[in-house]
Amino acid sequence: MESLLDLGRTHDCGSLRASDAGSEVVLFGWIHRHRELGGRIFISLRDRAGITQLSFGPDIDGAAFAGASALALESCVGVAGRVVHRGDNANRAMDTGEVEIEVTRLEVFSMAEPPPINVADDERLDAHENVRLRYRYLDLRRPVLQRNFILRSRLATLTRQTLAEEGFLELETPYMVKYTPGGARNFLVPSRLNPGRFYALAESPQIFKQLFMVAGFDRYFQITRCFRDEDLRNDRQPEFTQIDVEMSYATPERIFDAMEHLVTRLWRELLSVELPRPFPRMTWADAMARYGSDKPDLRFGLEFVEITDLVRGCGFQVFADAPHVKGICVPPEHAGSLSRARIDKLTELVKRRESGGAKGLAYAKIQADGAWQAGFAKLLDPATLAAIAERMGAVPGSLLFFVADDFHTTHAALNALRLELRDSLGLVPAGDRSWRFLWVTDFPLFERTDAGAWVSSHHPFTSPRRDHIALLDTDPAGVRAQAYDLVLNGNEIGGGSIRIHQSDVQAKIFQILGLDPAAIQQKFGFLLEAFRYGPPPHGGIAFGLDRIAMLMCGAQSLRDVIAFPKTQRGTDLMTNCPNEADEEQLAELFIQRRPLPGEAT
Repeated sequence: MESLLDLGRTHDCGSLRASDAGSEVVLFGWIHRHRELGGRIFISLRDRAGITQLSFGPDIDGAAFAGASALALESCVGVAGRVVHRGDNANRAMDTGEVEIEVTRLEVFSMAEPPPINVADDERLDAHENVRLRYRYLDLRRPVLQRNFILRSRLATLTRQTLAEEGFLELETPYMVKYTPGGARNFLVPSRLNPGRFYALAESPQIFKQLFMVAGFDRYFQITRCFRDEDLRNDRQPEFTQIDVEMSYATPERIFDAMEHLVTRLWRELLSVELPRPFPRMTWADAMARYGSDKPDLRFGLEFVEITDLVRGCGFQVFADAPHVKGICVPPEHAGSLSRARIDKLTELVKRRESGGAKGLAYAKIQADGAWQAGFAKLLDPATLAAIAERMGAVPGSLLFFVADDFHTTHAALNALRLELRDSLGLVPAGDRSWRFLWVTDFPLFERTDAGAWVSSHHPFTSPRRDHIALLDTDPAGVRAQAYDLVLNGNEIGGGSIRIHQSDVQAKIFQILGLDPAAIQQKFGFLLEAFRYGPPPHGGIAFGLDRIAMLMCGAQSLRDVIAFPKTQRGTDLMTNCPNEADEEQLAELFIQRRPLPGEAT
């Protein structure tokens, strides 16, 4: 008898409907669920497209019925049979729930041992994440993850299609690139043919895509892998995927227009969501002043209110001498749930170093009669209290929080407080699917290190605003960059800039950064040499494809949209890597292994 594999499947497990009743079909897939009822065996057969119910009975086919009784979960099978309507027994929760297959032939492709992950649990899976990563190929069978990766695939395909239609060329850049010490920590690859020398795995295609512009390709894109040896978290992996874009003769608005066209098409075709254009714009200074973050979540309020001018020289010393005093007003409908114990926990939050390290958190409750309930209120005159309440929009029942400190501490602490209130008060409902996009623009070109040196906020080829070039000689701190980030619901999903193409401006930037000619030549000599031959004005952007997929899928971690992710220690539990290399291979690379601290020699 001809194998079902040779016949080939006629349908996937998600496509059959009531209109297919009476058809003879062949399906392939995995045993999702198995139960016996009323002398029949009912099996849910699953593939990436969905689930179809199979019905086995001695009255349908005795051999198939006998075979079905021995099937284990996750065994891979093929079936042939007739589609029948389930009538009153239809399962409205399934796309295929109006029909089932009366199986006349069963072929077992492979039997499965009892799986360590119950794939049928799907969204309620209670397996530890380490178990999921150890058996990732089983974890990836789960319908919820398969939906994620189907969307991710469509996201990449539609991106390619859209950018190609807009005249962008898909061009590749090297993964193994020049190692330049002093930047982000790179993964290093030893060169066997060049003993003692190393490649770095590219953390981005930045310099090469600029060289494409020098070469005259005008519009470039690439969906590329990038590598950074960083400490990991839920939204960071050592290897990740970028949608990388560069344009000649670019301005920020031209880049915004092209990227908004891409993003709105992705949301329209993948999520059936029509996004309004243009996306809102907000300067970095405004974002920091209102939200304390360069990636503000606009789905809820609690904007910061500046009261420094109102309390300068007041009787409350904490406010009187602080460079910045800002507050948040929690409205009455939410303030009532914030007990003294919860406020104490919020105070501890803002004191943590990772939350800004504020000295404390002042708070006040507004009574029904408008009076202030706060320990410091008696140190401020009634006119000042009234002015603060009016500016902050406080009404009876409101709860006011204040932080008084330097710029960084005040804004970082209030940002941590704002986000904690978002989560603890449910200001963004669980499962929220609103999409608040924002372009954040005009970032500072430079930042100060703890040692007082200037460093680039983005990278040293980011162009200052044209009207700020004169400030390079007099006020580097005041120079704003032609840099921009695209933010979605408090997540940075993309960032880029207009690049410097004038040699005199580039030289001035290097001078401010304190780079000597030898360091400049060692790190960037080949790019600067290319810029001697008529570079066009250009700029670009890079999107985190993993992060976009995570947000579109409603996933909680990048690990739910990266097929084979690493743990927070950078290990792959499935393949048990990284692992040691043998001495012969190390010798070929002219590498000698040194004992770890405390290891016996």
